[in-house]
Amino acid sequence: MPDLTITGLAKSFGDNAVLHDLDLRAEDGELFTLLGPSGCGKSTTLWSIAGLHPPDRGRIAFGDRVVFDDRRVDVPPEKRNCGVVFQSYAVWPHLTVHDNVGYPLKLRKVSRRERSERVAEVLELVELGGLEGRYPHELSGGQQQRVALARALAHPPDLLLLDEPFSNLDAKLRERARDWLRILQQRIGVTTVFVTHDQDEALSMSDRIMVMDRGRVRQVGTPEEIYHQPADEFVADFIGTVNVLDGHVAPGADRSRVRVEGLGEPLLVSPPAPAEGAARLAIRPERIVVHPSGAPAATPNVVTVKVRSTAFLGDHYRYVVVLGDHELVVRTLTRIDHGTELTLELPPDAIRAYAARG
Repeated sequence: MPDLTITGLAKSFGDNAVLHDLDLRAEDGELFTLLGPSGCGKSTTLWSIAGLHPPDRGRIAFGDRVVFDDRRVDVPPEKRNCGVVFQSYAVWPHLTVHDNVGYPLKLRKVSRRERSERVAEVLELVELGGLEGRYPHELSGGQQQRVALARALAHPPDLLLLDEPFSNLDAKLRERARDWLRILQQRIGVTTVFVTHDQDEALSMSDRIMVMDRGRVRQVGTPEEIYHQPADEFVADFIGTVNVLDGHVAPGADRSRVRVEGLGEPLLVSPPAPAEGAARLAIRPERIVVHPSGAPAATPNVVTVKVRSTAFLGDHYRYVVVLGDHELVVRTLTRIDHGTELTLELPPDAIRAYAARG
């Protein structure tokens, strides 16, 4: 399967610029996810790849084959050989499962016998064998989603493009569907671009993730890199839960020590703050260490706090504690009563320091 390369992609709708010179590269066989809030440009990027939205400028190539280049080249959607699964599935209600899946082959004038053989093959692939004669209204939402996927795979695509395909499923079914799809994608090895605003989907399914915000790229990396080493405060805040503290580095001071309002001693951070002046410190709730009997001697960033509120969430407890002029969310497996005084450790390598946004 080819890789995907996009260079300098830009798109506006009237006066609204939705993509700003976007670059990305999805490797051969990779599941590459576009993640971001509504309106960030991820679906526009996907539709540009499919040929459904002609960009204003830029270049899109599938391997060595250029499908768009500043309008000098603009291969029509039906000739790009992309398999596309939309949020709504878009299965035809008046056609059987067999005819829905076989429609792309019919358009390509594949013989009836070959068409039936290929339909049977992809239906087995998506675990819908034996349901060829049913109509969409006789299927569950998850089964309809698999019909749409089978149709996208019926004529082997160069790229598989998925636009929030699980958003119409309930939470349990969505979890099973993403596990199943990831296994299938790895099995067939098709280069896949996946659009979602759901962090759990992105983290659990992707080889790499591109976080987008208002038509720009914030960070590209593996799920582990995006979660543990967010490039800026937007990524840290968008992915998972994070505590953010206002801090300050005095001119000429050691940038690895950041003062936080209400704390007597500065917090040690590693890596250090990017610059002097106002800083923002981000730490994940699960990285905060609770020491019920007091922290060992010489442990850095030890603070005493009081529990303000507690919540039991099944697999963990969530606490809100007061730290100086801030509130912190802490996650533990241990029950701690409201009003309890705690000793916490904020490990230096768990704190990410960013320049304060102006």
